[in-house]
Amino acid sequence: MKFKLENKYFRWGLTAFLVIAASILFYYVLFYGSDIKVGIKVVINILMPVVFGFVTAYLLTPVLNFIEDKILLFFCRKCKIKPSKRRNSLVRGIGIILTMIFFFAIIHGLFSMLLSQIVPSIQNIVINFDSYINNFTRWLNRLLEDNADLKNYAMRLVNKYSVELEAWLNDTAFTTTSELIRRVSLSVIGIFRVLWNFLIGLIISVYLLASKEKFAGQAKKIAFALFEKHTANVIIKNFRFTHRTFIGFISGKILDSIIIGVLCFIGTSILHTPYAVLVSVIVGVTNVIPFFGPYLGAVPSTILIFIVDPMHPLNCVYFVIFIVILQQFDGNFLGPKILGNSTGLTGFWVIFAITLFGGLFGVLGMFIGVPIFAVIYAGIKSIVNTALKKKNLPCDTQAYVNVGSIDEEGFHAEEKQGEKNK
Repeated sequence: MKFKLENKYFRWGLTAFLVIAASILFYYVLFYGSDIKVGIKVVINILMPVVFGFVTAYLLTPVLNFIEDKILLFFCRKCKIKPSKRRNSLVRGIGIILTMIFFFAIIHGLFSMLLSQIVPSIQNIVINFDSYINNFTRWLNRLLEDNADLKNYAMRLVNKYSVELEAWLNDTAFTTTSELIRRVSLSVIGIFRVLWNFLIGLIISVYLLASKEKFAGQAKKIAFALFEKHTANVIIKNFRFTHRTFIGFISGKILDSIIIGVLCFIGTSILHTPYAVLVSVIVGVTNVIPFFGPYLGAVPSTILIFIVDPMHPLNCVYFVIFIVILQQFDGNFLGPKILGNSTGLTGFWVIFAITLFGGLFGVLGMFIGVPIFAVIYAGIKSIVNTALKKKNLPCDTQAYVNVGSIDEEGFHAEEKQGEKNK
């Protein structure tokens, strides 16, 4: 027997069940929130290989699609190899192998750069920090030698914050990087746990990539089995939009940031900027954050370059000019070419999403907040437009800019305050 959602008794029962379930859930969250968090953490730790596999497969799906569509299938068409089940299986297998080679090349490159460039750079900054501060102090004394009061005030600020910065570098940056290397080198149990999660997750991701169409088909089958056709179609459409928004934004932003990091390294190497690799990594990594990212990367990098060599301030000026040009190139050419209009949000809503989700979830929220809010925004927009269509009203926002009222006769323009006063 098939239940229909339009049956009023079924709807009443479903509503009552959801209300009772929500009340029970609210009670347990309110009074047993800490226990629930512990339980969730335990489940997540157990399922970490599965989570890693899903995330890896999801992020590598565009790479696999590109290799299959643009390389392998193009080769098959050129060689006039007819479509068949065997050909498709062979193309998928070769595509997965090439995708995994690309994935391991990225991982190897990141670890090589981390161990050979970034960690030694941070350690070198910590070791030479006192000399950098002394150089900065001499430059400040020379600059403010005609104003004793301002010089004394500036010296107090430098002494205060240099001590705090040095403590942070020693206790956080240097200790964290050294501890990370030590744990990776010495913790046998930790290594086996990480390797286990990595290997199992990698195997899961391969299975997901190999059968991604089948899993998608099973999900659609479940949707059509549980819901009416129209409802299932709407759910599938919304999932497709969510997928396009997330994968388009995330993959595009990562690619954009890698290109910006490489260009930054080339430019800083030509300019002989101190710690060119570290500065380029900072600029590239922070660039994944929309809108605020370029500033978050440029400001600390500029301060670092200036403190390292304050006697040659032109190096800092050249770097700032180069970063401004690079970000203009990214914002006006590279970013739009790669990302297009993947979110559909205006500048205000991008800033709003970054502020909201960044405050809730930190740096990760600043990155994923934009696509999440884009999906929410699109959902609200769809609901509003559907309601307007039922009332035979236009959906274009511009049609309501000068509207003061709407009655049976149609739209009436908003009265100006000056006309009212007359």
